[in-house]
Amino acid sequence: MSKKKLQPDKPPEPRELNLLASAVELEAAAPEGEQNKLRRFSMTAYTGGPMQLAGWRYPVVVDLQGLQVGGQRRPILLDHTRDVDFVMGQTDSVGVVNHQLVVAGHVMGESTKAKQVIALNDKGFAWQSSIGARADQVEFVPEGKTSQANGREFAGPVNIARRATLGEISFVVLGADDNTSAQIAASAQPKKELDMEFAAWIEAQGFTPDALNESQTKNLRTLYDLQAAKPAENDDPPPSATVQIRAEAIAELDRINAIRKSCDGRHPEIEAQAIKEGWDATKAELAVLRASRPSGPAIHVAGGNGGPVASQVIEAALCLQAGVPCEEQFPEQTLERATKYRRRGLRWCAEQICAAQGRVIDADPGTREWIQAAFSTSELSGIVGNIANKALRAAFDAAPSVADRIAAARSHTNFHAHTVYSLALNGELQPVGPDGELKHLSLSEESYTRQVDTRGALLSVTRKDLVNDDLGAFARSATEMGRKAVTAREKALFTSLNATAAGASFFTTARANYFEGAPSALSLSSISTAVQMFRDLKGPDGDPIMIEPRLLLVPTALETTAREAMTSQFVLGPTTAKTPGVNIWQNAFTPITSPWLSNTNLTGASSTAWYLLADPADMAAIEIAYLNGQQTPTVEFFGLDADPNVLGVTWRVYWDFGVALAEFRAGVKSKGAA
Repeated sequence: MSKKKLQPDKPPEPRELNLLASAVELEAAAPEGEQNKLRRFSMTAYTGGPMQLAGWRYPVVVDLQGLQVGGQRRPILLDHTRDVDFVMGQTDSVGVVNHQLVVAGHVMGESTKAKQVIALNDKGFAWQSSIGARADQVEFVPEGKTSQANGREFAGPVNIARRATLGEISFVVLGADDNTSAQIAASAQPKKELDMEFAAWIEAQGFTPDALNESQTKNLRTLYDLQAAKPAENDDPPPSATVQIRAEAIAELDRINAIRKSCDGRHPEIEAQAIKEGWDATKAELAVLRASRPSGPAIHVAGGNGGPVASQVIEAALCLQAGVPCEEQFPEQTLERATKYRRRGLRWCAEQICAAQGRVIDADPGTREWIQAAFSTSELSGIVGNIANKALRAAFDAAPSVADRIAAARSHTNFHAHTVYSLALNGELQPVGPDGELKHLSLSEESYTRQVDTRGALLSVTRKDLVNDDLGAFARSATEMGRKAVTAREKALFTSLNATAAGASFFTTARANYFEGAPSALSLSSISTAVQMFRDLKGPDGDPIMIEPRLLLVPTALETTAREAMTSQFVLGPTTAKTPGVNIWQNAFTPITSPWLSNTNLTGASSTAWYLLADPADMAAIEIAYLNGQQTPTVEFFGLDADPNVLGVTWRVYWDFGVALAEFRAGVKSKGAA
């Protein structure tokens, strides 16, 4: 049964994230004679970790580096309810410190609800906090992959909001995290040694230094350091301005709601800018109208909203049209929109992108002028290049490959020849004498070389493809290039391995890792011989290497024999009381077959020779070096008319790798014949 693929979340609309805070700190009641003084609070509003939120299938992490905070004044509500009776107050300090969102401000609410919150606080109730944020750009990390945010690494499946806009912050009774807590400075604590400037700042905020616990002091210190690093702001409202501030908070909420209604979730960049810069609803609506229509008579097919189709939807539609696997590459919502455009081609793609940029392609399709106008934007080149990359990678992953199963991957940073010394050690652990001196082991002087080389080719979208609107031809070329890449690596590997025929210097009788003759033909008996030879292999110091054989590599002519030898439980044939009929090598080794072992295009090919190899993770008989560890081919835009014989645009595909024979003690070779 195939494993069900994880699909990215389709967030609820609007894409709100109500995230539980870590702690809420609320100042104790004002002393006698200061009843008119507004009480203050501080919160660690978000700790940067994953949250399981309603309406989201997988956990959500908000990347605080991409969080648009806006101004320092943010409304404080109760339970995210945008009603005047649920207004608790307003922040005057908001900042991200040590990958956490920290806020502080005044409690201003005078409604029954607000008084209940304050009363429960004074009785010791531990309030929690939740922030309201809008996810503007979400990255879905699938299972088996990881991604970083907020100084941590998160394993999929998880949603990471790379761009989000902070809205309001709320007091809540209980959020999504049972580990959250809140503490209230209601009783005196042991006196702390605070520097005079910080102590004076605390008192100016309405707190009593001696009455703060350790958590409250830490939060306030964070805010103090944050404000010290930026120009001072005089945002503290006078006590007499409570009603005015409350009205401003309600007006701010109304303004944000009106902007969101105008943008309707289709223009997140305009929405974020409008909220941040204080636009009114009219200005936001005009910006949306301008963004929804082209500036000239551009040649394009309109999207569902009356304007150009988003570039991600275009790329998904072209992938579907070209038959390129893309289900795991795009969010479900994008794929749903792209489905209705899957019959469109390259011309539609180019015209949509140009329309989105307000440019006109004033030329006939397929002409040099049309090609230059269409591909003058890097976005179109990137989209078509991404399709080539996806097609190539899908074919690369699907093609049968032996190289990555029998060879160890290494990384080089340049194209120079690298001399690699064997990891075999001379000497052994010696008893430590009375002086405590440890004896040195020495590395073997045996060495071999590795060198990376470049292999590549060109992919082109020709004028003929553009006139025919045939993206499929380009995708098919990329698919074939993926197979060619696998072929290039397999051919390079087996060119080196097949060259180790009798008389070569890698597998030899003198090294005790080679045998031949009629008894060497693949059978249970010859496998026993190879196993004994492998176990008897010695290091430079004459001691056994202590490595186990794991892989049985055979040509296609011996595949059936190898599989029978590895899967059969019993041995059929004449037996005696001294010859058990049980296959002792059942499932002992992994059989691997390659047609390159017997391919006559390669020197030394044989349909009878076979190998018993160690796992390359233990000791590698063969190594493949990749430039900077890049183990897959690269697709890059090469330019307009890069090939003088092609009227069109070209991408180049290249791969930097090199194959080398490594540790000869990691395998035994049988000629398999006399």
